[in-house]
Amino acid sequence: MNKSELIDAVAVSADLPKAAAGRAIDAMIDAITGSLKKTEPVVLVGFGTFATKDRAARTGRNPQTGEPIQIKAARVPSFKAGKALKDSVNSF
Repeated sequence: MNKSELIDAVAVSADLPKAAAGRAIDAMIDAITGSLKKTEPVVLVGFGTFATKDRAARTGRNPQTGEPIQIKAARVPSFKAGKALKDSVNSF
């Protein structure tokens, strides 16, 4: 499912116009992104937790030349699925 399909599904499910559903999804993405920029986790009970993790600096290899390169430390976003989401995905 891509973003436009998600907007369509939200519009139908919530009985909203597509434009309003699109603005709601954009606002949700902006709110999650803003919180993660401040390193604050976003917990949606039953769905999951968006958080950031620190990745240490490391040595990698250039795939074309094979020579070692330094990869900088970074903060990366992560998602941990909640129990309800896991259960619904695994119900056959």
